[in-house]
Amino acid sequence: MPTRLIRYIRFFCLTLAMLMPAVARAALPLEAGDQKLPSLAPMLGDVTPAVVNIATEGKVKLQQSPLFADPFFRRFFNIPNMPTERKTQSLGSGVIVDAERGLVLTNNHVIANAVQITVTLRDGRQLDAELVGTDPETDVAVIRVPAENLTAIKPTNSDDLRVGDFVVAIGNPFGLGQTVTSGIISALSRSGLGIEGYEDFIQTDASINPGNSGGALVNLKGELVGINTAIFSQSGGNIGIGFAIPANLALNIMEQLVETGGVERGFLGVHAQDLSPELAEAFGLDNRRGAVINRIMENSPAAEAGFEPGDVVVKMNGHKIRNAGDLRNRIGLLSVNEEAVFEILRNGETRTIKARIKAQETTAASGQYKNERLSGLSVAELDESHPLYGQLEGVIIADVERGSPAWQAGLRTGDIITSINRQNVTDLQSFLTLVDQVPGSLLLRVVRGNTAAFLVIK
Repeated sequence: MPTRLIRYIRFFCLTLAMLMPAVARAALPLEAGDQKLPSLAPMLGDVTPAVVNIATEGKVKLQQSPLFADPFFRRFFNIPNMPTERKTQSLGSGVIVDAERGLVLTNNHVIANAVQITVTLRDGRQLDAELVGTDPETDVAVIRVPAENLTAIKPTNSDDLRVGDFVVAIGNPFGLGQTVTSGIISALSRSGLGIEGYEDFIQTDASINPGNSGGALVNLKGELVGINTAIFSQSGGNIGIGFAIPANLALNIMEQLVETGGVERGFLGVHAQDLSPELAEAFGLDNRRGAVINRIMENSPAAEAGFEPGDVVVKMNGHKIRNAGDLRNRIGLLSVNEEAVFEILRNGETRTIKARIKAQETTAASGQYKNERLSGLSVAELDESHPLYGQLEGVIIADVERGSPAWQAGLRTGDIITSINRQNVTDLQSFLTLVDQVPGSLLLRVVRGNTAAFLVIK
């Protein structure tokens, strides 16, 4: 190698070595001139006291064969008594949203089956919490702690969020203690994920891990924009796809739970199906997304508003409707008496229909059915507000009186009756007709969760 080239290489390396410390110092400056660099620390100092850690202890019933419940069977085979319950523990996060009332927002799955809820504040205080109410369909829960020297997060209008806005997630991942991560809003109005019954998620790439559930998603002003609830991951760890419940939705659910202990969902009164390419071609539509109305219930808000079978709903309150599930989801998230604006396609023309959402009516069995076996049972139409709407037909049990024949037969609130004496139940009217036809015993097919069974009321 030429001597001159070697000298050039040595000079370059020496110069680079001399510059490296200066470059390193310039990479992490604390100040730029007389101004301090931007930091989230001041904002976090104000909001982190409002994010709490939640620890729960609960009990769940263990499923076992009916044979093990038979004392004779256990004695014959010398089987000891088996435990019927198992203790559970969970860790999560919560957000103080009302310091005066001591109200804390969290996820339903954080406190599900809990018999004891302990809240740990940022300053180390541990408080016993009481459950105010839960809404499993949106995964929102509200608990209350003693309102003494609490700090609350101020919410903002989550409808004003934009993709690209910076956000910060605060929670208790993996039980490590309070942790802060940052990112942006990656998408809005995510639904159809199968995570909850009703979905309208904020998607973010701010790291959300197990234990962050129920924690706060805030903007750079320290305002609450969402409640962290779930992640999309094949490994269980964060991969940059997290979901939060919008603050507007969570606070609306909270107020209903505080006032009534439950959530009253909106009811439009339509049956719908996806707009398939075949249906779009048959209707002569270029549009390939929407929900086709195939049935309208009598005396429902949809009937009063002027919906007709064959209408294709393409927008609701300005949001594009992708399919029937999307329509069901958005209707179910509306409040009772709220007015909704629908953009529909009818005979190839675009029209606008306004409908005022109502509460779903129920029919009390007592005194209305000829069959006295259903005394104490109340049923309701299975409509678009139910997660299984569109997947099966029937009526849903709205209430069942404890100790009634229906209760003793095993019917419970939330069960779906799909047939009576092997004849399909399609709606409330067919249910009433089938019940009145037979004054004696009834053979009911009931769907509960992911299982189905036949029950007999004698």
